[in-house]
Amino acid sequence: MTDRVFVSNLCLHAHHGVFPEEKRLGQKFYLDIACSLSVSGAAGQDDYGQTVCYDGLCRLAEEVSEAGPFDLIETLGDRIAGAVLARHPLVTAVSVTIRKPAAPIAAMLDHVGIEVSRRRRYRVAFSLGSNMGEKEHNLRTALAHLMAQDGVELDAVSKFHKTAPWGKIDQDWFLNACATGWSVLEPLDLMKLCKRIELAVGRVPSDRWGPRMIDIDLLHADNLAIDTAELTLPHREMFNRAFVLEPLAEIAPDLVIRGRRVAAEADRVVQQL
Repeated sequence: MTDRVFVSNLCLHAHHGVFPEEKRLGQKFYLDIACSLSVSGAAGQDDYGQTVCYDGLCRLAEEVSEAGPFDLIETLGDRIAGAVLARHPLVTAVSVTIRKPAAPIAAMLDHVGIEVSRRRRYRVAFSLGSNMGEKEHNLRTALAHLMAQDGVELDAVSKFHKTAPWGKIDQDWFLNACATGWSVLEPLDLMKLCKRIELAVGRVPSDRWGPRMIDIDLLHADNLAIDTAELTLPHREMFNRAFVLEPLAEIAPDLVIRGRRVAAEADRVVQQL
């Protein structure tokens, strides 16, 4: 579920316009900001720190508008949307609407304006594994599904690593890989996408840690810390699994997740084997 926090009809005075007099005197405009995020943590714990402050949104808009002048309100809207995403990591998407009652053409209209929408772009990593059927084919098919998805962009894929089973050892060996990239999908939606791809490749329900045609785990989304019944990020077991850390360190050795560098974590786990 995605919730929204918004402010409407915030009246600001900004120095912007295509004419010198507009920049010198400034113009009045009205601003709406709508932020998409999950407020379940804030509501469940009654915690103000897990949501977005209305007053903070107003002050941020004022800061950006005072940094002008801008020729275009499109520029102003883009800067405000970018600042909201940069300032508030809980926000997954933002929409900024600017209305100008003072525009010359407004004599014929109620108002003129623009709307700018931006989605957060997450740095993400996936772990993939198979120990049934044509293992290499299963991995390549799953990767092809990921690459074909709107909102997902892979930029590196590890070699395929032959590994011993983990958790339940009386089964065939696995072929494992990791992939890194970007996504504008919210983490929970991205995790659900991975499950749909597993079904498409041929996975069926099985015992925990048991044999599977394909397994796709979302390892992290930027530095978000999520712990819900549906999703835990970073992945709960990733720092305990050599079959995850070794291929991930191959393509992203300097990646730091919640203060832990992947290459160092891979070395630590391998030494414990």
